[in-house]
Amino acid sequence: MHEIDFGKTVNDYAQHRAGFPDELFERLRAFDVGLPGQRLLDLGTGSGSLARGFAARGCRVTALDPSWNLLLAARRLSQEERVVLAPVRAVAEATGLASSRFDVVTAGQCWHWFDRPRAAVEARRVLKPGGRLVIAHFDWIPLPGNVAYATEQLILAHNPAWSMSGGTGLYPAWLADVARGGFANIETFSFDIDVFYSHEAWRGRIRASAGVAASLPPEAVAAFDMELGQLLSQRFPSDPLTVPHRVFAVVCRKPGGR
Repeated sequence: MHEIDFGKTVNDYAQHRAGFPDELFERLRAFDVGLPGQRLLDLGTGSGSLARGFAARGCRVTALDPSWNLLLAARRLSQEERVVLAPVRAVAEATGLASSRFDVVTAGQCWHWFDRPRAAVEARRVLKPGGRLVIAHFDWIPLPGNVAYATEQLILAHNPAWSMSGGTGLYPAWLADVARGGFANIETFSFDIDVFYSHEAWRGRIRASAGVAASLPPEAVAAFDMELGQLLSQRFPSDPLTVPHRVFAVVCRKPGGR
């Protein structure tokens, strides 16, 4: 597969990738995650979707990502939303941050990009005793005949090396990651939700995916986007589109503390 760089698609990434729904934050409060005043580190923050959601709920958020382009987008969006993020350019496996500093560490839509064993150990190091690690995903669900399925088939036609099609939105392997990393009280939950996209927004969302503008050269992206526009007009003329999504979260605790 081509090298993945979401910094190449920063504008579409910031504008068109749907943020995590409010219900995720509401459910996480039952795990004492996202409470006002908590010190929270968001790994692989991207344009800050998860980080901004927690900041809006009163958390003191450090937003960490290796891409300056994405950190700049996160800062711009946070300013527009009048929330505060502290940006840090670093990788999840070696944050360079102090040990036992954070109440919560989060990773939204990014755990699969990390060296997962190292990221789990680093998350445990920077958490206070009793602190929580949250790994969250918000994925479209491809089902035969729906727009997500048809879009994935088109991505594969243009980028056969893309390996992320056919997902279920569930990630049981992450439970082993956190257990091996020394976490306890491991729990999961998931729920489904429909997301509505205009044709333009869906095209932007797909351009911002790993299989398209984050990996393909610009001329290939343009060819793909034109064909996707034709596919939507011919097979999915309703506007907005209804795209089924699944939210999945792993919540676990660093031993010690209360």
